[in-house]
Amino acid sequence: MKSGQITIKDIAKELGISPSTVSRALKNHPDISEETKQAVNELAKRYKYQPNAVALSLKHSRSNTIGVIIPEIVHYFFSSVISGIEDVAYNAGFTVIICQSNERYDRELTNANALLAHRVDGILVAVSKTTTDFQHIYNLREQNIPLVFYDRIIPGFFADQVIIDDFDAAYEATKHLVEVGCKHIAHFAGPQNLLIGKQRKEGYLKALKQYSLPILDELVFEADTFEKAHIASDKLLKLETRIDGIFAVNDLTAIGAMQALQKKNIKIPEEIAIIGFSDGRFSGITNPTLTSVDQHGYEMGTVACEMLIKRIISEVKDYPYETKVLKTDLIVRGSTEHNKGKDLNKIQL
Repeated sequence: MKSGQITIKDIAKELGISPSTVSRALKNHPDISEETKQAVNELAKRYKYQPNAVALSLKHSRSNTIGVIIPEIVHYFFSSVISGIEDVAYNAGFTVIICQSNERYDRELTNANALLAHRVDGILVAVSKTTTDFQHIYNLREQNIPLVFYDRIIPGFFADQVIIDDFDAAYEATKHLVEVGCKHIAHFAGPQNLLIGKQRKEGYLKALKQYSLPILDELVFEADTFEKAHIASDKLLKLETRIDGIFAVNDLTAIGAMQALQKKNIKIPEEIAIIGFSDGRFSGITNPTLTSVDQHGYEMGTVACEMLIKRIISEVKDYPYETKVLKTDLIVRGSTEHNKGKDLNKIQL
């Protein structure tokens, strides 16, 4: 027997029968004798024969494979999304190909082309924060590839999507800072070309307006990474305005701010209260623990994957697109609460 991947023709040649007989034996066809079936299956098992997935997909017009384009796998929120996607896909008999853009447009473009070349049945997409040209997404649509967006969407692009109400979640987070006594609240914001970054900033501004608190451009920093949070925190401490609260666009930014401020002997939350966004694993082990908005990443992954598989297997391909908005929760912890001995508070937004 030859080295490398074994084919039906190789098995047929060794047994002295036709490839079609081998194929039917592997499928337990009633016209094939039990003796032949046994011989074929024993040889297939011995040489670890695997069906050619590409050939099967061409024959059945479906590969039972879905693609996922994700900005950052290391981000706890996105890894939770992947877990939800894989659980639903596995139970439905689909294989998942995961591609990471690493927040880069060029890699996102390469990912989209690679998934198309692999003949995936559909794609789940969260666009990168550097993507401003969406022609590669429109190309997927032109190839009739079912698409579902999760978390990060393209405004004006009609497709199924699963999101949260970023505006309202940010409003409630900022409102919480006001309710615990903060009067000068900074925002460490995400890129404003992303809808989620824009909406979280607008939610922050709405809360300030509602409570007649000062709205100052100098209190808004584009800082959506751990490293940028350190730089923004140093700038924040040099302002004439004394800051007593920070709403950060994500948890890593919030934790970066917390560490930078603590190195300057700023007490949290006594002097500056901090809220993050995504409620990742680190939020419960920081000192103090981090108040954060729980986006329910696993649920987002399951819902998005269910929507995609529904569109893939549906005989009706042009039914209306769906937008599902998931509830978020504000998880109140030590970074906004003075030591009151309270248990974890969970507030549905």
